[in-house]
Amino acid sequence: MEEPDRPRPVGDAASRLASEDLGPYSQAELDERIAVLEAEIARVSAHRAKAAAHRAAADALFGKGGG
Repeated sequence: MEEPDRPRPVGDAASRLASEDLGPYSQAELDERIAVLEAEIARVSAHRAKAAAHRAAADALFGKGGG
């Protein structure tokens, strides 16, 4: 069963980050921001991989499809 496409909530964190003015940040602050964002990307990617593995295990156990 596929998850339905859900619209992203208005004003979520990614949307706010994408629209933020970066002008006031120093080079060091921008470097720190990049490091934090890269760490978050790694965290989300790991969670996605874990969820995919869980889904694959469930599909293997219960069979995929309703036929």
